[in-house]
Amino acid sequence: MKFVISSLLLVAVIASGAYAAEEVKLEDGVLVLTTDNFDEVIKNNEFVLVEFYAPWCGHCKALAPEYAKAAQALAEKESPIKLGKVDATVEGNLAEKFQVRGYPTLKFFRNGVPVEYSGGRQSADIISWVNKKTGPPAKELKTVEEAEKFLKDNEIAVVGFFKSQESDEAKAFISVANALDTFVFGLITEDELISHYEAKDGAVVLFKPFDEKKAIYEGEHTVENIKKFVQVQSLPLIVEFNHESASKIFGGSIKSHLLFFVSKEAGHIEKHVDPLKDIAKDYREDILFVTISSDEEEHQRIFEFFGMSKEEVPTIRLIRLEEDMAKYKPESNDLSASTIKEFLQKFMDGKLKQHLLSQEVPEDWDKNPVKVLVASNFDDVALDKSKDVLVEFYAPWCGHCKQLAPIYDQLGEKFKDNENIVVAKIDATANELEHTKISSFPTIKLYRKGDNKVIDYNLDRTLDEFVKFLEAGGDVAQSGESEEEVEEKPDEHQKDEL
Repeated sequence: MKFVISSLLLVAVIASGAYAAEEVKLEDGVLVLTTDNFDEVIKNNEFVLVEFYAPWCGHCKALAPEYAKAAQALAEKESPIKLGKVDATVEGNLAEKFQVRGYPTLKFFRNGVPVEYSGGRQSADIISWVNKKTGPPAKELKTVEEAEKFLKDNEIAVVGFFKSQESDEAKAFISVANALDTFVFGLITEDELISHYEAKDGAVVLFKPFDEKKAIYEGEHTVENIKKFVQVQSLPLIVEFNHESASKIFGGSIKSHLLFFVSKEAGHIEKHVDPLKDIAKDYREDILFVTISSDEEEHQRIFEFFGMSKEEVPTIRLIRLEEDMAKYKPESNDLSASTIKEFLQKFMDGKLKQHLLSQEVPEDWDKNPVKVLVASNFDDVALDKSKDVLVEFYAPWCGHCKQLAPIYDQLGEKFKDNENIVVAKIDATANELEHTKISSFPTIKLYRKGDNKVIDYNLDRTLDEFVKFLEAGGDVAQSGESEEEVEEKPDEHQKDEL
């Protein structure tokens, strides 16, 4: 079937005269772009979405079938929007030209001008995003047939019912449609259609295939209020964490998440999570309920982030995705509705204390030149005002940290007999500090003697640069992160690194 579709697409491409068949190959409806044909394709097509990928990249492999599905669906509708892909490991000049720093990177070209793609990674998300970028923010629906087709073609659709597009309410709705690229918006102004859907003038309705099937907005028509309504109501009451949902979970307006660490295979969702839907409904404006399956090997990083093992499931954690990334752990492993509700209410009332990870202090923590810190001995060592203390915050799985290790050991060796300088490290995935939050690895900070001023290290990670930095007490000009290097982030939906 894919071969037939690709063949038909190839015929259409040749017939269009946009570019010669020998210059651009099609793979499952996606244009294969190279250094030789890239400029011509971009020049001859008003709209082109381009994926820069690496064959070995896991996220790219997961995206490939959805990307192809989107390309084929757009072609079948005779859309002017084309989807292309560039193997950045082969076409290095193109990757460098467009500053590709991770995989996959998607850029949308409109009349040759690129903008960053910010949509989801399912075919419906891709189609919605590119359509939004090439047409009006909200599609006017004139007939029942047109409206029904619009609802059928889009799994989630937001429809505004306004007798006048000039009203303040309608303008707020259009502004939201313009701002939320990953959703499709429809606009109905005909009295007959408004009556057909039994809607009031000014109604905003979100149609969806799950939970209540549709949600009606009843608040004040402000951009922020309607935007939050769409982001909240477009997600199920209880969301399963995966590659497709990650961007919606982390990019939504709800920043506090109750995470259920469960085994789908063991039936934990049916037994412990599904009975909590009424509670999820009560808190849905403030707390998002998310399930994370221990059966998925790729979720191991999340377990490590919370200092947990898979043997602990089923259990819960609560996280607030603000600057402090505060985490909370219940006192017991009781997952009954009453206990969960009490836990959430304490959080809402500000009565929960953060749960900070900490390891035991190793007996030989100060045996080697590079001292080993944990949460409980950090302040005693790093905040010793009589010494300059350089601390590397690392993650055991971090590739950059592993590359740095031998250099950092040499640095410790150089200053091991210096009474004024301490070189130390701390596993930031297993030890958390109330006063210091780490968002990338490795992070290196100097705690300066005398005043404990914290100075971030941003020089090249060479022995000479480290030595110069320490001998100057951190008082040196710093260049910032190099273009070639991408720090490793402790979250599940990060891009694969170059």
